[in-house]
Amino acid sequence: MSNPTPSFCDGAINRILDDLARQGWSVDSNFLPREPVMQLATEARQFKRQGRLRPAAVGKGAERSVHAEIRGDWILWLEEPSLTTAQRAYLERLEALRLAANRTLQLGLFDFEGHLAIYPPGSFYRRHLDRFRRDDRRTLTAILYLNQNWQPADGGLLRLYLDEARHVDVAPRGGTLVVFLSGRFWHEVLPAQRERISVTGWFRTRGDLPA
Repeated sequence: MSNPTPSFCDGAINRILDDLARQGWSVDSNFLPREPVMQLATEARQFKRQGRLRPAAVGKGAERSVHAEIRGDWILWLEEPSLTTAQRAYLERLEALRLAANRTLQLGLFDFEGHLAIYPPGSFYRRHLDRFRRDDRRTLTAILYLNQNWQPADGGLLRLYLDEARHVDVAPRGGTLVVFLSGRFWHEVLPAQRERISVTGWFRTRGDLPA
């Protein structure tokens, strides 16, 4: 991954880091401008038409399987060498965030894994935690939304549970980045009434490799 431009979104990154230090989560409604958001969304729809997305599974390894009653999104992992120019540009921006988080918060983030995700109308993802039971490497979740003109009636909110009594709802509007500690916050995607697109991923530490 190439070195990110030092001046990229310094203000936004600083605000995200301040939020993470204070409360463990952050929402930035303008992390990515409209044009690259639209490009990523266009590519996601194109890949879906080409049959490159697959139904998302739950679990890991031998326990991995598709359960539509738990989650209904379709995904495509972002992997070399098939990254597009738009995907590379976004990953470079995340790299700037990773470096700043390590420098400021001492998180020890080593790499990033992520995928495009499309939720068809009516689909959802039940309440869950982003860490696997036998793999603690996922440390910081980062979700970028790619949906233009999202309205309250469209549903599809991310519900982030702060504790047993409180939660925050985030509308998946284009350009919004949600970041939170993967092993701390339970969350769910409420049913979407129209197609809902995102780039979802996790900054990982080296951790203990699963057996």
